[in-house]
Amino acid sequence: VVGPAPIHLAENQGYVSKPALVFPFEEAVRMLGFSRDWKSFTLCEFMKSHFQLFAVAPVVFINVLDPSKHKTSVTAESVTLDSGGQATLQQKGVLLSTVVVKSSDGQTTYQRDVDYTLAFDDEERAVITRLPSGNIPAGATLSVDYDHLNPSAVTANDIIGGVDGTTGKVTGLELVNQVFPLFRLVPGQILAPGWSHNPTVAAVMTVKASNINGVFKAMAITDVDDSEADLYTKVPSWKNDKNYTSAYQVVCWPKVQLGDEVYHLSTQFAGVTCRTDSENDDIPFVSPSNKSLQANGAVIEGGEEVSLGPDQAAYLNGEGVVTALNFIGGWKLWGNRTGAYPASTDVKDTFIPVRRMFNWVSNTIILTFWQNVDDPTNRRLIDTVVDSLNIWLNGLTARGALLGGQVEFRAADNPETDLLSGVVRFHVRLTPPVPAEALEFKLEFDVNNLSALFAA
Repeated sequence: VVGPAPIHLAENQGYVSKPALVFPFEEAVRMLGFSRDWKSFTLCEFMKSHFQLFAVAPVVFINVLDPSKHKTSVTAESVTLDSGGQATLQQKGVLLSTVVVKSSDGQTTYQRDVDYTLAFDDEERAVITRLPSGNIPAGATLSVDYDHLNPSAVTANDIIGGVDGTTGKVTGLELVNQVFPLFRLVPGQILAPGWSHNPTVAAVMTVKASNINGVFKAMAITDVDDSEADLYTKVPSWKNDKNYTSAYQVVCWPKVQLGDEVYHLSTQFAGVTCRTDSENDDIPFVSPSNKSLQANGAVIEGGEEVSLGPDQAAYLNGEGVVTALNFIGGWKLWGNRTGAYPASTDVKDTFIPVRRMFNWVSNTIILTFWQNVDDPTNRRLIDTVVDSLNIWLNGLTARGALLGGQVEFRAADNPETDLLSGVVRFHVRLTPPVPAEALEFKLEFDVNNLSALFAA
């Protein structure tokens, strides 16, 4: 999950353009900080949803908010100590390490933890507290210099990131390629809530999802810009015009609300998906559609409520958009199709659980047989791969995660020129179950049962 975090509230500021592997919510707060200002600090929205509403983990967060870059300096702000010996700085996001407290005339510089202490209050503002043992007079007026974070300075280019040609520093979505080398975890979903409605960001997310480290595959979970597509009938044309049409992409509309808190649907899609996977032995063959959201409403930008009927939700689903539906059983995630639908009808590319199963099987094969790369090309290698994979695929079939699967080593796939170059190909066939999108029941009036009227 890529975006800005309130790094000024973290235990330290070490996680800037550096992947942070997080399991519990408390660890996320310690490493990245937590703020209620989700528009400025979009990673906090995901922390709250994933850890506290859905209770699933882990998450790799990539914070792009750089205190050395996205900041504003304040010089000689005048504050006066109240009767309790405290004064509150005006700006939020204060970097405590940059605070310099002086006398009102600027002639005396006071020392932190000697003359005063610094801490954040419940409103996330920095508070100066006079120490009685220090040199600050009671009720004094102080002159304060400091830097504070400016999250509005974060742009789509920061989310996209790149590689510095001089220093080699990697930033933004480019850091996705560091997740597996650092943590030995393959990303399954890539998100940037609050940013993925930007077509350029979404395009990079999708490219990354389709080719991580040159071998792995994931899904990019993106949102529609509901300030532009503010009516469900506008969503399909927005999706097509902005090219949200990849098989490795999920397109979500609108936002959902729980109490006073508003979440991007992509955020809760990830929570529903991970919870569904966890209930099925972490095998992604079950669709997240028709599973419960943590929401009591759906809204668009500005807070206007959205209420779709099944027919309207089905219209969006038929255009490759996942939505939220409150019909039977409360608010549910609704939709099985990837962004590729309806332009593509290839079942492995258009059904979300089928595409994810292909990703998962491919990733698992790579992780399992990487150890066999550079082994001698002989019957022992071929039989090891074929037998092991067939046993595994049979196991998945037995538990219902596949309808069937088979791996073959075929002469047609392995010409002599390739074998002489060390290229060995195996043909894997698999059939994940497709979601039962429509259950149809035919009701018939059976006249034969009229005979019951004449029963003794």
